[in-house]
This record gives sequence, structure tokens and C-alpha cells, in this order.
Amino acid sequence: LANIALHGMETELMNYACTLKGRKRDNKTALSLIRYADDFVIMHKDLEVVLESKRIIENWLKSIGLELKETKTRITHTLYEKEGKTGFDFLGFTVRQFPVGKTHSKQGFKTIITPSKEKVKTHIKKVGEVIDKHKSAPQEALIRQLNPIIRGWSNYYSTVVSKEIYSECDAIIYSQLKRWGERRHSKKPKTWVARKYWHTHGGNHWTFSTRSDKEGGMKLYYQAETPIVRHIKVKGNKSPFDGDLTYWASRMGKHPEVSTRVATLLKKQKGKCAHCGLTFRDGDLMEVDHIIPKVKGGKETYSNLQLLHRHCHDDKTARDGSLNCARVKGRIREKPCDAKVSRTVLKTSQRGDSLA
Repeated sequence: LANIALHGMETELMNYACTLKGRKRDNKTALSLIRYADDFVIMHKDLEVVLESKRIIENWLKSIGLELKETKTRITHTLYEKEGKTGFDFLGFTVRQFPVGKTHSKQGFKTIITPSKEKVKTHIKKVGEVIDKHKSAPQEALIRQLNPIIRGWSNYYSTVVSKEIYSECDAIIYSQLKRWGERRHSKKPKTWVARKYWHTHGGNHWTFSTRSDKEGGMKLYYQAETPIVRHIKVKGNKSPFDGDLTYWASRMGKHPEVSTRVATLLKKQKGKCAHCGLTFRDGDLMEVDHIIPKVKGGKETYSNLQLLHRHCHDDKTARDGSLNCARVKGRIREKPCDAKVSRTVLKTSQRGDSLA
């Protein structure tokens, strides 16, 4: 509902950007509005432009019966301190800039995004509450409750600078679990408690688990295990509903209208044909190829699969010696071509391993 009510805010701000001195295109790029539901941030290098943008948004909201919440609205600077604060929090992230040498950045500063302190405290508090509620529960039950919370929180922040905070959170949670174990066995030595609840998993001798990995024990998920994968901005005005299956399958590694195998290969190959190296475009004919042909002992594994343009596939097949062998295509229906009897037109099913 917030998206419906606030639709048009960006247009209002871009109309103002066009009135600024300089090239309209540059002005539109320089003035940024990032909105998620009813939370939004306006950014520009000129304070006067930011203040005027605030006034324009206030008037626009007033016209639809809304207003800015003063307690959540403030003017700040991402590099220098303003009113005792530097940077801003948005959707649980803290956005700040730090001065660096010219060898690190031509601009003289670097933008760092981290989990906000408030959200870290909330996360630790939530984990602590779950542990307290399971004072007498079996260790396995506690792990089952904690893993989704820890994994979900870690995945949310896995695109920003989070490794150090992950390690700090793991250390705090270790202390909480240590107290949990010692309270349950107050008459036992601490070393006994440690041996009972912490075992070896993957070389880590201090893994909170029911048994060791060799014995198939259930383990607690550690935040530091979460890989950091930098977010890549969505291209232009792209939308998951625009029909560009190639772009979204390459980006996400999955798409409801593309087979899992094709989507996985698109992401693995970064949207490029493994034969010619060109980027797949919407509408290109694509086929899954076995690097080592199956007739020569090639396996049906991702390490032996690659995605090619159809014409690249034909070229590669002619070269690898499997031209005269039966070619297997997933769920492809062949229909004789009316124009040339000697050739066929391949039509793909929507769930097949070929895309047209």
C-alpha cells in the first residue's frame, strides 16, 4: 500500500532536478532518491539542494494527506560529523564514508556499509531470549531454534562489510551458550561442560553441537561462516517481470520460467556463452552442452556442463567428434521445417534445457 500511495515521488524530485543549473542528465544522476515502502533517503552533494528537496517532498506529501515524521527525519553528512553524528541508518544498515589516501580512491574517501549497531543489539538480545527460554530443553532443540535466526540475520547482511561484526556476534553468543551450559550443570567442572556441548567440526574444536561431525552431530550455525557476496545493482529499469529471462536467470541463478540447470549455468558463466565469450541476449537460442561428450565418457555433472549459443553448440559438436552421435536435448520437440526439408526447426518446451 505504501508503494501505491507514494508512487510518483521520484518523478516529482526528478522534475526539480531538471531545473538545476547544468546538464539535465547529470543533475538527475547527482540527485538520488532511494525508497523502500515508506522509508526513503535523498542524497546530493549540495546542502541547499537537499533542503529544497525536503521542502518539495513535504509539499507533495501534503497534497495526498501525508507528512514527514520529524523524529525520523534528519539532515546528515556521510563523511563529516553533523549534529554529533556521521552517516545514516537505512533499513538496518549504517552508511558512512571514511577518508582514505588517493591510492585507495580518487575521491579521497571510501563508502562503508555495515549492520547498524541498533540491529546488532536487537539480534543479540533475541538470541539471548531464545537461550533463556530453553534452560531445560535438550541441546538439539536449542540449536533448531537458533539456527534459522542466526542464518537469516547473517544472510540479510551478507552483501555488506559484515565479517568483523559476524565474529563479534559469534563471540557474544558463545558466552551466552557457555552460561547456559554451566547453569544446567552447576556442580560439574567447566571443562566437563565444554566437552559435553562443544565438539570438533571441520577443524573447529569449539563448535556448539550435539556430537562431532564424524558422528553426524547437529551443529550451531556460526555467522562467520556466511560468505560475503557484494550486491550488484540491477541494470537500469530492469524488473523481474519484464520477460528478460536471460538477465534475471544470470543474475539470480534461478527463474520460474527457466530450468534450474540452465539458470545455474547462466549464473556460473556470468551470462556469457562458454564458446564464443559473448553475452547472451534476450531471445538468443541457448543449449546445454557436455564439455566431454557423453559418448566419450562425459558425466552428467555441472563441472562437465556448459551453456552455449545454439550455433556455437553446433560448431563445438562438429569439432569434438560427436557430430554423428545422438544428441540429447532436454524436452525438445523437433518439427520439420517447411522451407528446407533437410533441416529442422527446434522448438523448446518452457521447462526444457534450451531457451529460445
